[in-house]
Amino acid sequence: MSSIATRHRTGLIVLVALVAVVVVAALLVGGRQVDRLVPTLPEVPGTPVALGLAAVAGLIILVTAIVRGSASARGRARHRALDSVHAGAVSCGIRNRQLVSRLDELGSRSHRLPGRFSVVADDHGIAFWGGGRRPRRIAAFPWREVRSIRADSSVAGSRSVPVAVVRIRRDGSSIELPMMLSDPRPGRYALTDAPFFATVRAWKARHRAALAAEGLELPPVTGAIPIIRQARPAA
Repeated sequence: MSSIATRHRTGLIVLVALVAVVVVAALLVGGRQVDRLVPTLPEVPGTPVALGLAAVAGLIILVTAIVRGSASARGRARHRALDSVHAGAVSCGIRNRQLVSRLDELGSRSHRLPGRFSVVADDHGIAFWGGGRRPRRIAAFPWREVRSIRADSSVAGSRSVPVAVVRIRRDGSSIELPMMLSDPRPGRYALTDAPFFATVRAWKARHRAALAAEGLELPPVTGAIPIIRQARPAA
């Protein structure tokens, strides 16, 4: 399902980029014809301004499509590279101001955190990654520095979305990292419902298993994470 959604989203981005390229190319190639045609048209106040705004809008669309397409391609390449090493332990996070400021407090290079970053929660701990085909680790926290993991909610725009809150204790400081996970499905923003809670449960299980293996104190129970099952249609 994730690969289908990714291909669909990539197809839309490429289509928009191609349309913008065709429009800009047509304006550049047909510039002389436009210059000859404009004087023959009826005089309409504000026509040059309208043409200028249209050209600027087309350029903005083109640049935006290129930037988003490049970021999406880098994210997919990074996810594939990390998943080849940490199979099943890679998630996608959405950068937010609170997370960036909290990482700064922990001394991490949060300015290098991309808009869509990768989260790896394996047997060693939880880490944040950027980059593309050659992922770059931005921050990492071993499980012994993680005090607790819980599900909470935050406001994004006009709606409430779930966030995974990971409390880190390092150098005498105890700081919570609110992580909003990205939904790979087309037309979606943040991961919600069953996929979100399944991810948080997996993180909590790895955390407890790692602490138990080292003989460390297990974290306090922060409340049950609901298991959401798809309703089956009536026969």
